[in-house]
Amino acid sequence: MDAQRALLDELMGAARNLTEEERKGYKEVTWDDKEVCGFYMVRFCPHDLFVNTRSDLGPCPRIHDPKLKESFEKSPRHDAYVPKFEAELAQFCEKLVMDLDRRVRRGRERLAQEVEPAPPPPLTTEKSEQLSVLEEKIKNLLDQVESLGEAGKVDEAEALMRKVETLNTEKTALTQPQNDKVLMLGQEKKMALCEICGSFLVANDAAERTQSHVTGKQHVGYGMVRDFINEYKAAKEKANEEERLAREREAEDRKKQREKEHERRRRSDSSDRERHRDKDYNRERDRHRDRDLDRERSREHDVRGYRDGGRGMDYRVRNGRNGGRDRYRDRSRSRSPVKHSYRRSS
Repeated sequence: MDAQRALLDELMGAARNLTEEERKGYKEVTWDDKEVCGFYMVRFCPHDLFVNTRSDLGPCPRIHDPKLKESFEKSPRHDAYVPKFEAELAQFCEKLVMDLDRRVRRGRERLAQEVEPAPPPPLTTEKSEQLSVLEEKIKNLLDQVESLGEAGKVDEAEALMRKVETLNTEKTALTQPQNDKVLMLGQEKKMALCEICGSFLVANDAAERTQSHVTGKQHVGYGMVRDFINEYKAAKEKANEEERLAREREAEDRKKQREKEHERRRRSDSSDRERHRDKDYNRERDRHRDRDLDRERSREHDVRGYRDGGRGMDYRVRNGRNGGRDRYRDRSRSRSPVKHSYRRSS
């Protein structure tokens, strides 16, 4: 019946039997709703571990649905929500373990405060007198055995030793029964404490009862809780270590990049300085070359003028005389009254 109902829910939806009025206020539950148990989605719900035990947490107030869990596992957001759900579960489990550890500490204190078995009560006066007489007889017989042994009387010494053994047996009979009773009483009351689930156990109990405790819900449940906490902490430490190493590698890469950039700039600056130095050198070289060329031209010009000699002077003199007459003629022409429409008065 349940399988058929689940099949119909899968095919037609959980709201298939609702009326139109009921459908208006109906909202289909998804795995990411607050009403759904994230502990159950990602690992286990602690409320399911201790049912009908002394540590029973009661029913979980949130929804546990295998179909929602399957939907969560197939969801593309699965990996994004797993750390969140695991962190919430770890926080809840750590609170459980803290409460349990407090109970374990109290249990240890209780065992430590238990009174040790009392020493055997003192013997009665009659038994004390009997014990003193026996000890005195044993002492005297041992002295005699020693003397006989030194005298070489071995048979007589062995006979006395048998009497000593008989007296020792009588001496033990006066105290042994009471010690046995105290020892048995102490063994019956000796208890032990389970460090996993905090339960009290009878020390040296039968193997069947010990196995029954180890496979019980409370022991197995707290074992799962403790294992999950250890696993979560180890994974978190590993992730933190990997993040730290990644930051160190990133810082090292940035440092190397800065060093490369600094080296590149240094080389660029060196190249620029070398280029400017070459440019200044070329400019200075061209300046010296131009200066040498000017000097060479000036020297050639002076030599050429010297070679021309007087011919050049006669030309300048002649040109100077004729030039004066030409300038006078030009001025006379510029003042002519005909050209400027100017007439003298008669």
